[in-house]
Amino acid sequence: MRQVLVLNGPNLGRLGSREPDVYGAQTFDDLAVLCRETGRELGLSVEVRQTDDEAELVSWIHEAADSRTPVVLNPAAFTHYSYALRDAIAQRTAPLVEVHISNPNAREEFRHTSVVAAVATGTIAGFGMRSYELALRAIADMGE
Repeated sequence: MRQVLVLNGPNLGRLGSREPDVYGAQTFDDLAVLCRETGRELGLSVEVRQTDDEAELVSWIHEAADSRTPVVLNPAAFTHYSYALRDAIAQRTAPLVEVHISNPNAREEFRHTSVVAAVATGTIAGFGMRSYELALRAIADMGE
């Protein structure tokens, strides 16, 4: 079964209590279950991780590049300013889909720029938790 990492940046561990009007009422645990179940349906083995630490997220991207593992990535706030994360993603060796629960372009102006989008395979945003499902389906469709 093909391995996929679903990586999440800062504050996403607080889903359900963090701005539910923007991010919904589902928790991070709900998100992890959704990703694993979607993966099973698609023949993917999905591991879901979350960190508030930029260095740890960069390390996980390096790990994925070294093992040629596809990634679904919600960089969260790092989307807008982490050149370290952007440079790590540029070293990818498998598909990487950037995801966002909300639509950053429909929010505050500082959220309109993604420094990682140019080095991602693609971006899916604005579909709530379904953004992750759509990203996993895209990775499954891309094959090996």
